[in-house]
Amino acid sequence: MSEQVQHIPFFKQIKELSWPFWAMNIMEMIERLAYYGVRVVIPIYIAQADAIGGLHFTQHDKGVIFFWWALVQCLLPVFTGGFADRYGYKIQIFVSILLKIVGYVIMATQVQFWGFFAGCMVLATGTAVFKPPIQGTMIKTLTPKNSGVGWGFFYQVVNIGGFFGPPLAHYLYGISWPTVFYGCAVIVSLNFLMLLTYKKIDSEADKTTGIMHVFKTTGKNIIKPRLFSFILIMSLFWAAFMQLWDLLPNFIVDWVDSSSIAQFLPQAMLATDMSRGPQIAQEWVINFNPFMIIFFVVPISWYVNKKMRRLSSIMLGMLVSAAALLLLGYSMLGYFTLLGIAGFSVGEMLCSPKMNEYLGVIAPKDQKALYMGYANMPFAIGWGYGSFLASKIYAESGEKAGLALRYLSEELHLTDLPGRTESFKVMMQELGVNATQATQILWDMYNPGQVWTPIALGAAVAAVGIMIYNQFAKKWADANA
Repeated sequence: MSEQVQHIPFFKQIKELSWPFWAMNIMEMIERLAYYGVRVVIPIYIAQADAIGGLHFTQHDKGVIFFWWALVQCLLPVFTGGFADRYGYKIQIFVSILLKIVGYVIMATQVQFWGFFAGCMVLATGTAVFKPPIQGTMIKTLTPKNSGVGWGFFYQVVNIGGFFGPPLAHYLYGISWPTVFYGCAVIVSLNFLMLLTYKKIDSEADKTTGIMHVFKTTGKNIIKPRLFSFILIMSLFWAAFMQLWDLLPNFIVDWVDSSSIAQFLPQAMLATDMSRGPQIAQEWVINFNPFMIIFFVVPISWYVNKKMRRLSSIMLGMLVSAAALLLLGYSMLGYFTLLGIAGFSVGEMLCSPKMNEYLGVIAPKDQKALYMGYANMPFAIGWGYGSFLASKIYAESGEKAGLALRYLSEELHLTDLPGRTESFKVMMQELGVNATQATQILWDMYNPGQVWTPIALGAAVAAVGIMIYNQFAKKWADANA
């Protein structure tokens, strides 16, 4: 890190950020508000056995949906990034907004697997089209002097949207599940208004090339050892990272006892199921993650930019996150869950913004959006395979409904077993216990918290991978990246 970059005052860096940068951030915040309004509750809607009005698909079905969602949303930007450079950022943002509205509407109206699956894929496509031109715009408005703070602000506004998404979802599904999707369609349409203020930014890419040239350039870059190895290592981390959104909602509803905290909170933050006493709604528990990031990511990004190389920050973030993931399964007490989320958030702030910043720094000046497309590949591999595998692990070792069935069969020797949606109630009736007691019995016997161990291990292995990668990076021309 050069001395020139290290000693630029924080507020001077902020002052140098232009309107196109802020306009892009506002559009990202609106898009994330709608996205997380759905994303934080959709694991419950899809697969929670006792969710009133939910789809009641299996954990395997949820894993299949998230696997293909990840591939579409995160692999398409590898190509749509190149198209954004070639054909213009603004038109691609317009198309993405349309696709996302259609996706939300399909998800609101379809309750069979393949219909709902199709809606998820359209939404994923819209997100894939949206991200590269937004991030390409940001890179074009930043300089090496303010990129650390700039990416910190970007990550902050993402999480402002992420923070208000869960309470929005909590309110909307209190009306009905379809209202969640319709509401988010209305919210994302607000970006049409913001697009009117969007100043055209030149990607500096060659505008005379055709579609096949875009595909050729995309494929040629991705096989470069430096980029390819970085993507594979980051994929391991994102496999762990995404379980905060894909697995933790179900784990909280099934196991976490937050009653000791819930007694001090307003009714609006509580879950509708009171069978184990007042509990914090899972979306509000997970909301502790964006809450922390909103307040701390910009100063942390500024400080880390002064003190650490980008790859060193990424490695430290992975190690902190791995330790925090283990805490999630240590106890049913809500305090441990919040502590785990807090630790994970610190690791995320050290790691995630720096990944995008690192790719932005090493990207050629005429391929900024393309490299931001590449930034989605770790999500594709990690989220896709990670959530598919995590759903399989949770179905076998962590889901309360499945473990209740196992208990009825193995311990009570019932032969006429109920379905998933009724298994826990039947267990309570057979044992003559309440929901809290039955949950404790299953926790003590089967230790469902162990599902977080392989997830934490993946993040730790990724940290070792970055440590090795860092040794090679020191020999490259842009070693300070």
